[in-house]
Amino acid sequence: MTGSAIVGLGMSDLGKVYGHRTEDLAAVAIRNAVADAGLTMNNIDGLLVSSGLKQELDPQFAGHLGLHELGLLAAVNAYGATAGVMVAEASKAIADGTANTIVCVFADTPLRENKRTGAAWSSAATNLSGYRGWQTASGAVTPNILYALAARRHMETFGTTDDQLAAIAVGQRQWATGNPLAQMREPITIEDHHNSPWVADPLRRLDCCLVSNGAIAIVVTGADRAVDLPQPPVHVWGYGQAHRPRLLAKDSAWGLETGAVASGAQAMARAGVTHADIDFLELYDCYTYTALVTLEDYGFCNKGDGGPFVAEGHLAPGGSLPCNTGGGQLSGYYMWGFTPLSEAVIQIRGQGGERQVPKNDLAMVSGNGGILEYHSTLILGRLAHA
Repeated sequence: MTGSAIVGLGMSDLGKVYGHRTEDLAAVAIRNAVADAGLTMNNIDGLLVSSGLKQELDPQFAGHLGLHELGLLAAVNAYGATAGVMVAEASKAIADGTANTIVCVFADTPLRENKRTGAAWSSAATNLSGYRGWQTASGAVTPNILYALAARRHMETFGTTDDQLAAIAVGQRQWATGNPLAQMREPITIEDHHNSPWVADPLRRLDCCLVSNGAIAIVVTGADRAVDLPQPPVHVWGYGQAHRPRLLAKDSAWGLETGAVASGAQAMARAGVTHADIDFLELYDCYTYTALVTLEDYGFCNKGDGGPFVAEGHLAPGGSLPCNTGGGQLSGYYMWGFTPLSEAVIQIRGQGGERQVPKNDLAMVSGNGGILEYHSTLILGRLAHA
């Protein structure tokens, strides 16, 4: 049996978790993941780390963990696309013999007690110079504002509506009610969405992801070794990347089409699957709009038809294409691309409890970073890839 598989998943406490250093939470998640895989730290010979905008984890972290004999060690940063990049790089390293058992971890502690969540991003967003200094002058200095511009362009071009964006938020909150780890589990309605405060027109509070402290880690090893470990293996069938540095020009496709088009096509081609083979989606949802445009770019509906598609309830519990089954980043927790990745692992293992999808053979997982600039895609399977 060839290929790679995810055999361990570990988390620290997630959400409004205060008083911990980023590296301490990362260590908790790693040790939980290794134990979950039925392994010890002595079995680990590869480590990939990532830690949010402040990049508080670096290769020296390996020494703090007591890992001194590694074939693979790197800090990885493709923003929200990092998780998919890590799994791809780990799979390649296993295939060529660089390392046999690799831990990938993301940890972040942007939240501060008694401070508003927006403060976590404001200082980085305003540190702009050169060409991008125009953002400071225009006031377009936060991800909220820039994603609002992208969402508005989609709405003006294709007729996407506020109700359709709300359908995504409502559906994902329905999924979150079955997730004991979700930060937000109280059901919401379309009206609740419309009554939530504006953040940046056309985005309201319930269109925007949570901000969370915490850490998530996975263990990746060879598929042949995975069969002897205690957890059901989650096999890596395919992966892809596509990165498009931001081009905010009137004749560009920015806001209408993203690198998810090429990234998704690469992953599906490597896996040898079609859209009909995918049982459920775990899409990067920093905003409702991001989930919508990624859904279109992956080809699950025609460009511009994402709004009507989500309004028909296809992504919500009971729908034809379950999506963000733990509540996603809108209602579950925000750990960059490790949010959709961790939920895909849980679902493929069959460990989703109340929210378990009825068919879990193949999942498609997306990562999105920057302002629609960096994209990764994974195809994960319950069975080994033929």
